[in-house]
Parts: sequence; C-alpha cells; structure tokens
Amino acid sequence: MKMSRSKAGKHKKNKANHYGIKPAPKPLDGKKKKTVTGGKSKASWPMRLNKYIAHAGVCSRRKAAELVRQGRVKVNGEVVREPFYEVKKRDRVEYKDKLLKPEERKVYILLNKPRGLITTLKDEKGRKTVMDILQGKVKERIYPVGRLDRDTSGLLLLTNDGELAQKLSHPRHKVKKAYHVVLDKPLSKNDLIKIAEGLKLEDGVAEVDEIGYVKDKGKNELGIVLHSGKNRIIRRIFETLGYEVKRLDRTYYANLTKKDLPRGRFRHLTPKEVVMLKHLLNVR
Repeated sequence: MKMSRSKAGKHKKNKANHYGIKPAPKPLDGKKKKTVTGGKSKASWPMRLNKYIAHAGVCSRRKAAELVRQGRVKVNGEVVREPFYEVKKRDRVEYKDKLLKPEERKVYILLNKPRGLITTLKDEKGRKTVMDILQGKVKERIYPVGRLDRDTSGLLLLTNDGELAQKLSHPRHKVKKAYHVVLDKPLSKNDLIKIAEGLKLEDGVAEVDEIGYVKDKGKNELGIVLHSGKNRIIRRIFETLGYEVKRLDRTYYANLTKKDLPRGRFRHLTPKEVVMLKHLLNVR
C-alpha cells in the first residue's frame, strides 16, 4: 500500500509514505531464516518483584506492578504488595498459586494477526485468542505487546522480554504504527485535513503523523501513521466525522513490516531486528 502524495492544509503537509506499507504479503519463499531467542538473560540478584514477574513471562513490568499492588502475588507464601520488593535467588514467587521462574531465554515473535482473534493470553468467554495460533509451537511463556481489537488484523509482537514490552507500550517512546483503513464511504478532502491537523476527541487531541489516500484505490481507502496508543483511536477518529471503519489492518510496527508474513502466520525476529528494536528503545 502506498499513500498518494497530498497536502493536508497549509499547516501540515502529508509526506509520501515511507513505511513500506503494502496491500498483501509475498508468499513464503521456503528459505529458513536465522531466528533469535536473545540468549540467556543476565539475571542480577536481588531482583525487583515486578521485574521478576515480567521475566517469568506473565506480563510487562507495569502490569506486574499492578498485580502486586492488588495482592495477587506471594513471596515465600506471604502476600507482598510492594512492586519494588527485592526478591532473592532462592525465594519462591507465586501468582495464581503457580510457582514463577524467570525465563532463561528471551523470545521475540512477530505475528500477522487475522480478524476474529482476541489479543490476550486467555479469554473468559472461551473465544479464540492469538495464543491459539502459537499453541504447541513456542515452549516459552510469551505474551502480546499492546493490543489489536478483535476486528483488527495485522502486526502483533509477542515476547517474554518484560523491559522491551514495557518500553514499546509506553507513550513516552512514541513508537510508530501504520494502518491500512477501509471506510464505508469516501473520505472528503476537508475531513482528511481535519484529521491531519489533529481531531479533538473526548479524551484529547488525536495526533496523526501521516495520513493519505491509498494510491490507485478509492477515496475510502487510507493509510494512516500514528504513535498514539489510545484505545480504538483510529476507529474513534473516523466515527467522530461520521464514517464507519469496515476494515483495519496494521501494516507497520516499530520498524517491523509484514513482508513475507502471510495472514495467520508468525516468525521469530532476526538478530538484526532485535538489535534494531533495542536500539530504538534504548534497551540493553
């Protein structure tokens, strides 16, 4: 997918898209790519409790801190509510009555999520989740970084690297994401300009880095790039202006693209991609 070069008012000019967004991935070429697990983690003791939980692959450090404050974590049989409690190497840490152990290897997986799947480890209503695709294929306990709603397809990163997951999700790092949007009707030029200049929503201004019509497509197909992590941000942007999003596909995430990754398939990141991500986020 390539966005056509167009101006979005005098104050903002919409650049030609440079994120490699394409409408469909190429078929797998059968060549085995070198994968990476990140090697053994360099655990240092004592370790903060929220970091310990993240390294065990339960969730990010931020979410782990919430679990601790809620009294859902035990250390040596006692509930601990301090996320920065220092765990010693021989301590027993439990969550949901299960003993946790930090993963020795870091795993980074890129999934091209199909529509209809929930982005969570387990769904209380019994609906299919992204973990069903990985079941039995990845031995380490990994979890999704951020979320894509059920009706959104595209790139999703899963890992057991708590620090990386935390920084990817934090708005301070302004991680860019690109989407291919299909609307129920053509988007007017005036509305395109409104979105490009920043549309006011109920929770603040929706800042967009780039937006443009998809080249050689109808005016109802847009490419949009933004770094906001607000819930349903793209759908809310268009709903505010009276449009319905019929299809939404994430085609780019933190310098990663869907190249050679068909829908419903996943792959391990290459060593070069892991280094790139850590450099982008200043993770050691």
